[in-house]
Amino acid sequence: MTSAAPSPNASIGRILEGKVAIITGASRGIGAAAVHAFTAAGASVVLAARDGNALEALVAKISADGGSALAVPTDVGDPNAVQLLLSRSLEHFGRVDAAFNNAGLSHPPIPLAELPIDEYERVTRASLFGTFLCMQEEIRAMLENGGGSIVNMASTAGLRGVRGLSDYSAAKHGIIGLTKSAALEYAPNNIRVNVLAPGPILTERLAAVPEAAREQVNRAVPMGRIGLAEEVANAAVWLCSDFASYITGAVIPVDGGQLAGPT
Repeated sequence: MTSAAPSPNASIGRILEGKVAIITGASRGIGAAAVHAFTAAGASVVLAARDGNALEALVAKISADGGSALAVPTDVGDPNAVQLLLSRSLEHFGRVDAAFNNAGLSHPPIPLAELPIDEYERVTRASLFGTFLCMQEEIRAMLENGGGSIVNMASTAGLRGVRGLSDYSAAKHGIIGLTKSAALEYAPNNIRVNVLAPGPILTERLAAVPEAAREQVNRAVPMGRIGLAEEVANAAVWLCSDFASYITGAVIPVDGGQLAGPT
């Protein structure tokens, strides 16, 4: 039986009122959905991605709707760019309370023995190394204002292997390890660090797949459907809120039940 998808415009309330949140990979897909979800929850947002034009368009939309947003074009794999992201955030808003480290890269399936070394480096630099760089700077900022909440983006591929995506899976496994270690280290400082592990989500890439192939994906999900970017974004909002105040070091699947067992 297929469950009904929620309305993309559903709001979980202004549970981040007065907070400042950084969102990486914010120009499209789950990141763009997160921009809208965090602002709907009351947060001021800093948008980071490599596509500056897409970020500015999102900022214009948020501002027109009465929200507060700042665009900082950023390559999260570049230490200097990440330092600039945090310094711009602090200059503009004065603090950082939350972060959703969503940036990452993937590619069509390639067997491990055929995977070009530069492709492995490209994927792991954007996903794993980029998350590490962002966490370092975000934690430093949060230590200055007495705490905060970080949500990192992994995948169900961070909890099991995936044929043809050895680099992507390795990076997502690594992000889960980073998350758990940081959660232990900074729990005494009131900094919570958690990670989301989405299953199949209807972003631009999956939307471009032929309908017959998407139907196969639907059948592989216990809930009988592909997830929405907004559903992942809302999970990130909740984890950054005080409603999740006793949760740290957790891996939260957003996968329609896939990791619970075979359909």
